[in-house]
Amino acid sequence: MNNIITVALSKLDADPRNVRKTYGAEGIESLATNIRADGYRLLQNIVVRKGDKTGRYFVVAGGRRLAALNLLAEAGEIAKDYPVECKEREGEIATEISLAENVMREEMHPVDQYEAFDALAKQGKDIADIAARFGTTEIIVRKRLALARVSPILLQQFRDEDMSFAQLSAFTVSDDHERQVTVWHSLPSWNREPHSIRRALTEEMIPATDKRVQFIGGLVTYEEAGGSVKRDLFDDRNAGYAMDAALVEKLVAEKLEAAAATVRAEGWKWVEYSPTAPVGYHAMKRHYPEAIPLSEEDQAALDAAQPEYDELAELIECGMADDEAEAKLAEIEKRIGALNARTEVYSPEALAQAGTFVFLDYCGRLAIERGFVKPEAEAADEESEGLPSARGAAKPKVPTISHSAALIEDLTAHKTAALRIELANNPDVALVAVVHAMLLSVAYPYNSEQSALQLSLTHERLEPSMKDAESCKGLSAFNDLADNYGHHLPGNPADLFEWLLEQPQDMVLMLLAFGAAHSVNAVEKKFTHRKKGIEQANQLGRALEVNMPDWFETTGDSYFKHVNRTTIELSLAEARGSEAELSVRAAAKKSEAVTIADRLVAGTGWIPSPLRIAPAEAEQELGADSIAEDEQFPQAAE
Repeated sequence: MNNIITVALSKLDADPRNVRKTYGAEGIESLATNIRADGYRLLQNIVVRKGDKTGRYFVVAGGRRLAALNLLAEAGEIAKDYPVECKEREGEIATEISLAENVMREEMHPVDQYEAFDALAKQGKDIADIAARFGTTEIIVRKRLALARVSPILLQQFRDEDMSFAQLSAFTVSDDHERQVTVWHSLPSWNREPHSIRRALTEEMIPATDKRVQFIGGLVTYEEAGGSVKRDLFDDRNAGYAMDAALVEKLVAEKLEAAAATVRAEGWKWVEYSPTAPVGYHAMKRHYPEAIPLSEEDQAALDAAQPEYDELAELIECGMADDEAEAKLAEIEKRIGALNARTEVYSPEALAQAGTFVFLDYCGRLAIERGFVKPEAEAADEESEGLPSARGAAKPKVPTISHSAALIEDLTAHKTAALRIELANNPDVALVAVVHAMLLSVAYPYNSEQSALQLSLTHERLEPSMKDAESCKGLSAFNDLADNYGHHLPGNPADLFEWLLEQPQDMVLMLLAFGAAHSVNAVEKKFTHRKKGIEQANQLGRALEVNMPDWFETTGDSYFKHVNRTTIELSLAEARGSEAELSVRAAAKKSEAVTIADRLVAGTGWIPSPLRIAPAEAEQELGADSIAEDEQFPQAAE
C-alpha cells in the first residue's frame, strides 16, 4: 500500500513506533520558517498509518514536519484542520520506515550547497534570509559562499575526494586562483595540512596574531587607520590578516616613537627604536642603575600596596572577585612599578655616555633597555684613560708588577684547588654558586657575566616542536613563572651572587628548581642521541606525580586530525570501547571521523601514548628488551 491521501492536521498524531523521539525547538522553528517561505507546502509528504481511532492517523515518518505545522497552527498562520498530503503505508513496517528515513540519508555535499546558496545570493537574497529559509546559521552560509574564492580546479578536486574540506577551506584566504593551484601542486603530499596551505598563501599578509598587530592594538586600530583586512571564516584562531604591511609598520613606528619620546626625557645621550631587538646589543658595554633608598612616604605606600595586590590577585584566581578587579589589579601593579622605579637611579655619567633601545620583544611587548654604550663612545673613554685606541697612541702607564702566563696559570691552579675544597665543605655557599651559574644562563641570556663554576645548562625552545604553541598550558604556565621571578631578580647580573647570598634558603631552592627545569628535555625527535634521557623523563615524571591530562586535552585539533583513520579508530577503542570504534569506522570521511572522535573523547582524560608517564614496570620491560637485543647482537670484541 502506498496511497496519497489528504488528512486534516488535527487528525495527525505522533507515532509511538517512530524511532525519532527528540526534536530541538530551534530546529522546529527553522523548519516552520522554511515551510512558511514556500506557501505552507511540504516538499516531502508525511508518511502515515491508520491510528487506533477511526479517522485518525499516526505519523510514521515526518515528525519534525508535523511539529512545524502544529507550531504554525498555534501561531494562527494556518487552520488547525489544514489539509496535509500524506503517504499511507502498512502499520506492520512502521518502525522500519521510520528508521530508514532517519538513517538512510546523506548530508548535502558542501560544494553543492555553496553553489545553491550562491545562486540565491545572486538573485538578491541576503545571507540572513538564506539562513532562515533553510534552517541553518549565517556563519554556515558565509562559509559556503566563501568557497567562491577557490579555484574551480580545486573545487573539482574536492568533489573527486582528492582533498579534504579542511584543505579546501584553507584556500579561501586568497582570491588568486592561479596562486592557489600553484601552492597545491608545490606542496608535497605529506605537507598539505591546512596550516601549511594558509602559510604559503599569506606570506605577504600580516596575521592578526602577529606581535606587531597586537602591539598597535589589534586589527581594530589598523582598520581605523584605513587598512584593509582579509578574514578567514574557517580559522577560528585567527581574526584575519592585515593586507597593508606598510601601514602596519607605520603604526608600529608611531607607537614606538611615542614611547621613545618619554624615555628621551630621562636625559639619555641617545634613544633608538625599532620593531625588532637590535643586533648584538647584549654584547655592548652597559651601565646599570644604582640602588637608592625610598623616602619614608614612598616606602609606606609600597608596603601598603603589596598586600593589597596579593589579596586582590588571590580573589581573582579563586573566581571571587568582581568585574572591576582586573582593572584595579592593573592600577595597583602600575603603582608598585612606579614606586620600585624610584629605588634605582642612573648616574649623571651614565646618562652622558649611554643610551637606550626601545623595541618589541619576542612576545610583542614593549622592551626598554637602558644604559648601553656604543663602541665609538667606549673607544673615546679608553683613549682618555690612556688605553690604546684608533685615534692615537696611549698615554704612558704607571709601572706595575708583572707575571708570565705560565706563572699565572700555576698560581691560579693552586687558587682553584683551595676554592674546590672549601666549596665542597660549605653546602650553603655551594647551593648559591650552582643557582648563580644556572640563572646567569636562563634569566640573563644576553649578559657578559660568567660564573667561576664550569656548569653548562642546555635550554632548548619548545615552540618549534609544537604545532600550536599558543594553546600549550604547560608552556604558558612556565612563561608566567619566568615573568614572576623576573620581577624579583636584580636587574644587574653582576649583583646576582650577592643578592642570592642574602636570600633565605627556601627561596634559593625554588630558584634552583626553576633553573633546573629549563634543562628538562623529553622531546622525542625522529633522530636523537638522547634515548636514555627521554626514558629517564618517565622516572622524573613519576617522582613529580605528574598528571598529564591536567596539561593536555585530546581534541580534534590537538591530535585526531594529525593521525590516520586506523589510529583514530584504535584510540577510540582504547578510550571508550569497541562501540566508539565502530561509530568512527562508520564515518564516510576522515573529517567526520575527527569530529566524532573529538566529541567522544571529550571529558574522558584520555591522552595519546607519547604523552603518558610510563609506569616503572614498562621501563623494566624496556630495559629487558634492550638486554635481549644486546645478547642477540653482541658487540665485537676490541
